Amino acid sequence: MPRDNIAVLREGFDAMNSGDEGRILAFAHPDFETVVPPEFSTEPDTYRGHDGIRHYFELFDDAMEDVRFEAEQMWEAGDSVVAVVRLTARGKQTGIAVEQRSAQVWTIREGRALRAQTFSELVEAFAAVGLDPPPDAA
Repeated sequence: MPRDNIAVLREGFDAMNSGDEGRILAFAHPDFETVVPPEFSTEPDTYRGHDGIRHYFELFDDAMEDVRFEAEQMWEAGDSVVAVVRLTARGKQTGIAVEQRSAQVWTIREGRALRAQTFSELVEAFAAVGLDPPPDAA
C-alpha cells in the first residue's frame, strides 16, 4: 500500500535531520529540484538532482552545526504537501543560534521528493497549489 505524501515528507525530514547522505538521497527523486530564494539565504541558488542536494548540505556543513528541519504543520494538496517549516542551526564559529520559518510546497512523485518550493508566506504556498489556506493554517 503506498504511503501518503505527508508520511513521505515526515520520513524525508527525519532523513535530513539524521545527516545520513544515503537516507537523504533515497528520499529525493533523481530529478529533484529546489530553489532557495534570496530572502532565505545569503547564497540563493537552484539545486538539482542528487549532486545539488549534496552541495546544499555541504554549504550547511561548512558554516553550521546542529541543523534541524521541522515541519510544524502539513496539509495534503494533491501530489504535493504544503508545510510550515522551522529550520534551526548554530553557527560553527560563533555559536549563535539561528531560526528561520518558511512555507514550503513539496511535490512527491513515486514516493520521493521531486521538488521543494519555499515561500515567505503560507498564503503564497497554498496559492502555488491552487488552494486557499484552510481554517487551521497558522
